[in-house]
Amino acid sequence: MTETTLTEADLHAYADGFLSDDDRARVERWIGADPEAADLLRQFQAQNLAIRNAFAGHERSIPGDRDLLARAPAAGQGSYRRRGLQAAAAIAIFAAGAISGHLLPPLAGSGQRQTGLIAAALPEQAESAFLIYAGEVRHPVEVGADQQAHLATWLGKKLDYPFNIPDLSAQGFKLVGGRLVPVSGRAGAMLMYEDANRQRITVLVGRNDDNRSTSFRYATAGNLETFYWIDGPIGYAVTGDISREKLQALADECYRQFVS
Repeated sequence: MTETTLTEADLHAYADGFLSDDDRARVERWIGADPEAADLLRQFQAQNLAIRNAFAGHERSIPGDRDLLARAPAAGQGSYRRRGLQAAAAIAIFAAGAISGHLLPPLAGSGQRQTGLIAAALPEQAESAFLIYAGEVRHPVEVGADQQAHLATWLGKKLDYPFNIPDLSAQGFKLVGGRLVPVSGRAGAMLMYEDANRQRITVLVGRNDDNRSTSFRYATAGNLETFYWIDGPIGYAVTGDISREKLQALADECYRQFVS
């Protein structure tokens, strides 16, 4: 691989950990100079995480898998952003189907098992949202903190829920803004905060009327920590690449302000 022949396939190989140290260094120089490529890489990494989490309980290897991969056609010409977004959409639909039960064993009408599935999916979706948006430089949010009142009203209408935006300034984090995101197939909200060192956290809020309340739980994926809970029909998840102790303090404060 040379500097002039870097391709979308190289980004996939980087995300999957299949490159040598020299080739990884070349890709890192490339994405450091190309924000579009860096954004696409974040999408690939988020897709990998979502797929691994969705199918972790069904992981197995079949002889001949590597031969099938070796015969896969090379990517065609054109915008790698366009092809990447098309692939992201296809994978998202596939993973969403798996999470909702279309590709998993039937739930047999059990409300308790359904609630368990929803609760399990919440941190996975929060982690994916963090990976996609927290590293974004130009467009991390749709509505900025300077329009906080509008943001709360807009997201509240979409979730059919009186939406409070937590103030985390006492914990050293200021609001960056928020955006509308899908959560378990319905309109959800993501808030983003950052501290003085521009270290970011995200708060994901989703509605599902089949939810049942849960206590605080946590999930770990690589360096990411997520604290999440369900309060009636609303699920919440606070995610960041920070210490568990600091993130729990932020989650505690979010919980206090969301229910006030």
